[in-house]
Amino acid sequence: MILDFLMPKNKDSERISGIDTAWLRMERPTNLMMITGVMIFAERLEYERLREVIENRFLKYRRFAQRAVQKTASAFWETDPYFDINRHVLRTALPGRADKAELQHLASNLMSTPLDFSKPMWQFHLVEDYQDGSAVILRIHHSYADGIALIHVLLALTDPAPDAEPTPESEAEHSEEAGIFRRFFDPVDKAVHTTLKLGRGLIGEGVDLIKHPVHALDYARSGVRLTAEIARLALMSNDSSTRFKGDLGVSKRVAWADPLPLHEVKTIGKALGGSVNDVLLAAVAGALRNYLVEQGDPVPAELQVRAVIPVNLRSREKAAHLGNFFGLVFLALPVGIANPLERVYEIRRRMNKLKESFQPILALGLLGAAGMGPNQVQQSLLEILSKKASAVMTNVPGPCEPIYLGGARLAEMMFWVPQSGQIGMGVSILSYNNRVHFGLVTDQKRVADPEAIIGRFAGEFEKLLLITLMSPWEEKLDAQQIERSLKALAGPEG
Repeated sequence: MILDFLMPKNKDSERISGIDTAWLRMERPTNLMMITGVMIFAERLEYERLREVIENRFLKYRRFAQRAVQKTASAFWETDPYFDINRHVLRTALPGRADKAELQHLASNLMSTPLDFSKPMWQFHLVEDYQDGSAVILRIHHSYADGIALIHVLLALTDPAPDAEPTPESEAEHSEEAGIFRRFFDPVDKAVHTTLKLGRGLIGEGVDLIKHPVHALDYARSGVRLTAEIARLALMSNDSSTRFKGDLGVSKRVAWADPLPLHEVKTIGKALGGSVNDVLLAAVAGALRNYLVEQGDPVPAELQVRAVIPVNLRSREKAAHLGNFFGLVFLALPVGIANPLERVYEIRRRMNKLKESFQPILALGLLGAAGMGPNQVQQSLLEILSKKASAVMTNVPGPCEPIYLGGARLAEMMFWVPQSGQIGMGVSILSYNNRVHFGLVTDQKRVADPEAIIGRFAGEFEKLLLITLMSPWEEKLDAQQIERSLKALAGPEG
């Protein structure tokens, strides 16, 4: 019987959901499906302390002792009978000066190296000699969980003080509503009203989208606006042809910038009548534009580089659940606009247009359906969608106060979600301890020097800061003030 063939043979096995199977199948030599994080500590983090934390807190999640077993028509989680924590918590040292360049080089090599599918697909690499402290490079396969769920897991590994007692699990759950974890959800609630209303409506009707995301497509067929969204996605043109788009290789390159003060970004956003996101995305667009100009590439006014942005669709009640439960929106960054303020206002206009979009719930349904169908169908869908964008971009608000892991203070952190298909660039924006951290990963075949892009982010923000300081304003700038500021700042770029 076919049904007997599809059922797991091992009593410890459980079938992988359609959406998680989709991420499992997306693995390619040119795009590994790993979420990668870099955590930098101000003090030395002892290997024994890190291992103890992983054993006592990370492995409380049963899933991380399981490996993914793929069958012809399905996939299953199975407990690894040979699980050995020594294969997953590793220690290493940097050569030479053990500085930022060496750490970036190590992170790049690890991002280019696949995880072992015969074991649970995660690793913590402790770098014991980074500057005056330590660093940890974390790799977890995307099929285990999405970024929001993994951040919940990682926060559970940390403490508010170096000598703090572990918080009992029940207390941790009750403290989420008033604690730092609320900040991971509030921006989503404000940005994607209609999508969340739709998702909650489905759940209210008894449809568990986490287990059955394909039901989103059934719901879509009955709604006029969702049907229109399907048509818009199908008719969306491929992304602009730039050096960011093209054939990929197997080597990735990663870089990160010095963090920006979060309060300054908030002040500029308020002065311009926009949001923190508007300011940060405008800085990203400006950095990409200036890099293309420096390379001698044509940058016409209408040029745009489309980014895929994950949108959290899980509720706080589902925060601790592993698995993937997010949608996607496509945002066209106005790279062709030379004036920094014009870029801010154009991004704000485009983001406002996406607020009522059904793209996230549609993308969730498509991935869920693809993961439940033949692999060939999923690969065809992946090819179509990946042609419509050149980058994956994430923006996550993190803890406002410093946190500690194994008694060591976390000074900086970055993370990158994987790209997929033919997308060769990932941008990560994460706020932590009242600073904004920028990270960039590129395919070496497309951009061999990501530091040349990431190094421009601060300069783009400084342009906006200068314009704002030069302009008389009370609460926000009006059109005439913007025009005066642009003339005062005018240079070769206009």
